[in-house]
Amino acid sequence: MHEVDMTKCLLLSMNQWKQQHAPVIPTVQQVHLQVGTFTCVEPDQLVFTWGVAVQGSWLAGAQLVIESLPLVGRCLQCNGSYAPSSAAAYRSPCCDQPMEEIISGRELRIRSVDYTLATTTPSPAMLPVQPHASAAEPAQLLPHPASPTTSLAAAPAA
Repeated sequence: MHEVDMTKCLLLSMNQWKQQHAPVIPTVQQVHLQVGTFTCVEPDQLVFTWGVAVQGSWLAGAQLVIESLPLVGRCLQCNGSYAPSSAAAYRSPCCDQPMEEIISGRELRIRSVDYTLATTTPSPAMLPVQPHASAAEPAQLLPHPASPTTSLAAAPAA
């Protein structure tokens, strides 16, 4: 059951994508995958392993939507494309040559992600404190990267 390994790779890709949005965590509604029929992936099993893997994570509730892409081969003898079948041993129907080139059907890729980003700004208590040379100086709050025009710096001590 290589669907489990594929789900792990999918989760790694999604976690890398999430880091691009840090410190905000995207809320994902759907992940759209393109899966070629020649990958031997069972879409129902992939959806099942995804559902189990995302429980309790930042992706909980995100739906996996799979678009199946057909196997298409190209005959190098006549340069025609065709839909290979196992019944015909994947041979070209025009000249009975073996399948030498696959145009599509081996894909396994994220096509798109439907998501939203939180628009709330964390409270000042949640922001990091800027280091100071003297312990006698008051701590200053750094502006949050999501709202660069808002100054959250504490007023200097008089």
